[in-house]
Amino acid sequence: MRIVVCDYSGHPFQIELSRCLADRGHAVLHLHFAEFQTPKGEIDALAGDAPGFTIEAVSLGRPFAKDRFARRLFQEIRIGGLIAERAMRFAPDLVVGCNMPLDAQNRLRQACAGRKVPFVFWLQDIYSAAIGHYLTERLGLIGRLIGNRYARLERALLRSSDAIVAISERFVPKLAEWGVPPRRVTVVPNWAPLSEIRPVAKDNGWARQHGLHDKTVALYTGTLGLKHNPAILLDLARAGAARSLHVAVVSEGKAALWLEQAAKTEGIANVTVLPFQPMKLYPELLGSGDILLAILGAEAAAFSVPSKILSYLAAGKPVVAAIAHDNDAARMIEAIGAGKVVAPDDNAGFVDRVMDLAGDAELRRAMGARARAFAEANFAIDSIADRFEAAFADAIAHCHGTP
Repeated sequence: MRIVVCDYSGHPFQIELSRCLADRGHAVLHLHFAEFQTPKGEIDALAGDAPGFTIEAVSLGRPFAKDRFARRLFQEIRIGGLIAERAMRFAPDLVVGCNMPLDAQNRLRQACAGRKVPFVFWLQDIYSAAIGHYLTERLGLIGRLIGNRYARLERALLRSSDAIVAISERFVPKLAEWGVPPRRVTVVPNWAPLSEIRPVAKDNGWARQHGLHDKTVALYTGTLGLKHNPAILLDLARAGAARSLHVAVVSEGKAALWLEQAAKTEGIANVTVLPFQPMKLYPELLGSGDILLAILGAEAAAFSVPSKILSYLAAGKPVVAAIAHDNDAARMIEAIGAGKVVAPDDNAGFVDRVMDLAGDAELRRAMGARARAFAEANFAIDSIADRFEAAFADAIAHCHGTP
């Protein structure tokens, strides 16, 4: 089968799935958006790649206007059209859309409908809920009206998709409310690529390069954006300065720059801010941290599971997360016993939980061991690929009208 996976972000676990599908004999084209600022997976060709695997970056040829709504909207529509055009030139038997902004996803879905190509919506979040919250907060009634438009668009996209792969069972009632039959929904929780992320000793080359090998390190890696609270990391650094805790942040964008500048202005020396690192360095990067940090704002959808948390589990590290307790990621961390969870706005509680772990090496070891055991039991790519192939078969049957 000829499959196009339109991943937009270029995240590690989506790329692992595409490589696995190619290993199974499918011809797979994996597309991602070149200018989207996020940690990328292994986007370069590897010596062991199957001959049927191709990964390509689709580019606008200019920076992505992430923080300028009107320009960003036009760019998302444009990149959706470019992705759709490249996907159709591949002459696919099936297309998967993942992490795509709704306007871009709409262009891709329209292209598939025009060619009668089965389309699978890989649902990571209820995107319109986050859009509506943010725009209402910024623009009031106008923002709410725009948010309502995106809710209608998302509902229409989901209803018209030939199959949906949702990351949580908790999506199913919402999808049913929107008129999506349960038989078209397959639930496959996100994972981290065990082929690329493994436990690594703290004293490693990357840690030595950045002077972290001999420090107790609380590490944050990944996107810092509108749904995060970077001030919580500055509070942690202030508290950690007196107790020999170093805060390392691997990220890019305005929030990362703000944190770096705020630390310099206050003379806080126990903060290191670094740009995104290549995927091949990610195991050593995670290994340098003694406690790994996650932040998700209260306005983010309850179903969102930041991929960084799954990577933290695969790395065998304890996690401290500022995230709503009813979020799937929070439930996972607490159920596994792999870390501590506090409310998104509980800066003091977050700092306390990190400092507690910083002073208890045995508890960190035990939490890390439970984290890795969970990852090994749940992140095996072959069983995950089996479930995707079953969803693909359902999509093809629905698109071509077979029972």
